[in-house]
Amino acid sequence: MIKLYDNPFSPFARKVRIVLGFKGLTYESIDALALDELEGLSGVNTRAEVPVLVDDSITVVNPADIAAYLEQRYPTPAVYPANPADRVDARAWERLADSLFDAIIHDISLWVWPTHHREDAPPAELLEAGQRDLAKIVDRMEEALDGKDFLCGELSIADFAVFPHASSLRPLGFLPGADTHPHVNAWSKRVRKLPVVAHDLDYVKTAAQEKFGDAPSPYEGEKVIWRGDRLEWLFCNGLHDWWHEELRAGRAEVPPSI
Repeated sequence: MIKLYDNPFSPFARKVRIVLGFKGLTYESIDALALDELEGLSGVNTRAEVPVLVDDSITVVNPADIAAYLEQRYPTPAVYPANPADRVDARAWERLADSLFDAIIHDISLWVWPTHHREDAPPAELLEAGQRDLAKIVDRMEEALDGKDFLCGELSIADFAVFPHASSLRPLGFLPGADTHPHVNAWSKRVRKLPVVAHDLDYVKTAAQEKFGDAPSPYEGEKVIWRGDRLEWLFCNGLHDWWHEELRAGRAEVPPSI
């Protein structure tokens, strides 16, 4: 039995769940970011990050490595294109989703997390940089989708990696319009109708209702873990002083190096 150290809301975990579902694989899910599960998560990943996949005696960390492992171990149906050029393109989209797209969404969304009820406002320059760079990504998607149903032509890891981040755009107030980005809007609707994606969207909605209802949140509510890509994007936009204030205030942590 495959075991997935999971979290309903992590875009990386969502990507892996979608791949698992697409391949028809059954698995045990553990909400490993819940405070009472963190010790177990640290036992399989010292950085205490999700997702982690355990398949018999094999433990795989990092969402891209998990997707690659699942493709090799369970090759049908494939999520990586067979054509070398398309595979390179799909991996580039996956890398963009896992690095820059995630970093922007994470960094500008802290003020809307249901676990962290902040009383301050986000720095204006942070939101401006986020809007600017998100626009660049969405424009790139629009260009790639011209004449295509999916980012690389056929449904692939590119769509499964990008969609969890793209689905956060509307809640954050970034609305690619049907007039300016018709291909992105059509792609989003098309992906949402895929049974495996629709199932994951329902899972996220149900989890939000269950975990953020009347009972206390099961997650850390003060500190935010900052890893490399999220810090890199923040710093390249001049937010050094703001982040160091977060660190001094005890609201920021970095994961252990090993």
